[in-house]
Amino acid sequence: MRLSNRLLRNRSPFARVAQHMHREWLFSLIPLTIGVVFLSFGLHGLRRATALRRTGVTAEGRIIRHDARRHDEGATLYYPVATWTARDGREYEGSSRFGRGSIAGGFGVGTGVMVRYDPEDPRRFAIQGWDVTTVDLVFTIVGALFTAGTLLVLLVRLLTL
Repeated sequence: MRLSNRLLRNRSPFARVAQHMHREWLFSLIPLTIGVVFLSFGLHGLRRATALRRTGVTAEGRIIRHDARRHDEGATLYYPVATWTARDGREYEGSSRFGRGSIAGGFGVGTGVMVRYDPEDPRRFAIQGWDVTTVDLVFTIVGALFTAGTLLVLLVRLLTL
């Protein structure tokens, strides 16, 4: 006889929890997984931005082009590519990690920008005024809400059986 059939006939508190929670906990994995993934991405981005703000150095750069990437939904996002000279005299080039649906006036090709980069690894950089932490903050908040909300619902459900 299967364990689940034995649990259904057994009226112990554990059996009732197992009976009621069997399907619910499986469905709760969906929002919980989404929450944890969003929270992870958001926190990683915020940590990266904080490290750049704390230990990064600024350099004058300029926008040399925009990488246009078409996404699955059909939208085209534009990622500015900046070039700058680091303290060691080497020239670096990098595409922003954030794309937008249009190119804002102050970020056209040839426009001078300030770049904040990590002197230990200049490939980690941010274009000031374009790369904002708002996206990372939204991911963190949404992820925290999904994660905490799902855990709270599971806890309440578990306690009220």
